[in-house]
Amino acid sequence: MALDEFEHRWSNQFPSIAKSWHRHWDNIATLFIYPEAIKRAIYTTNAIESLNSVIRKSIRNRKIFNHDDSAFKIVFLAIEAASKKWTMLIRNWPQAMNQFIPLKRVLNRVILYEDRLKDYV
Repeated sequence: MALDEFEHRWSNQFPSIAKSWHRHWDNIATLFIYPEAIKRAIYTTNAIESLNSVIRKSIRNRKIFNHDDSAFKIVFLAIEAASKKWTMLIRNWPQAMNQFIPLKRVLNRVILYEDRLKDYV
C-alpha cells in the first residue's frame, strides 16, 4: 500500500523510480526486513560511488592508453591513493556487526552466512 501511495504522490515528478521499484520490489523489500542499525549502515555508505568518482577522475584526462596494463596501473594507483584517505568509520557499524550473525536464524529469506565474517571479526 505504501508503494502505491508513493507512486500516486510522486509518479508525475519521478515516473521512472516508481516503475523501477515495482519491477524490483522483491529485492527492495529485503532492505526493510533488516534491523535499523544494518539499514543505516547500508544506506549511509556511499563508498562505491566515491571509489567510482576517484577512478573516473584519474582517467578523465587520459583518453588513450598504450596498453591495457597502463590503464590497470592508473586505476590501481588511484584506488591505492584513495584508500589512504578512508579514515571515516561507517556510522553504527558496531551495532550492525552485532546483528549480522543472528540474522541468518531470524530471517531465513535473507542470505547471510555466519562464516563470511569470521576472518574479519
